[in-house]
Amino acid sequence: MTQAQALSIEPNDPVAHWHTLCHRQDLVANSGVVAWFAGAQIALFHLPQGGSGGQVYAIHNRDPQSGANVIGRGMVGRIKDAAVVASPLYKQHYRLEDGQCLEQPDQALQVWPARLRGDRVEIYAPGNRSAMNI
Repeated sequence: MTQAQALSIEPNDPVAHWHTLCHRQDLVANSGVVAWFAGAQIALFHLPQGGSGGQVYAIHNRDPQSGANVIGRGMVGRIKDAAVVASPLYKQHYRLEDGQCLEQPDQALQVWPARLRGDRVEIYAPGNRSAMNI
């Protein structure tokens, strides 16, 4: 397993819960913004298609190829019916749902379950911190 594997949280984990990262108005439709949480930069992508305000994805901002924190600046699109972000440096495509790299299956970015709750953008993660630093 690599450091960039998808985050796995058990549903009954007593220390995992929803954390507010920012507000809905901080998001940019079909683009990324970056928030700081528990020592990591998390790229948030808002895809407004569909009902109830659309979908929000939370994925690690660090490009595993370059080590640069740039994923939040990548272009969003769809490949084979999956929402993806293209790394702005080396152009690999990462599925927003699970962080898997399409071109290099041995690589994945960490992901967090994310949701819109009223005006708040939240992720599900261990710990008792909340962050609103974008």
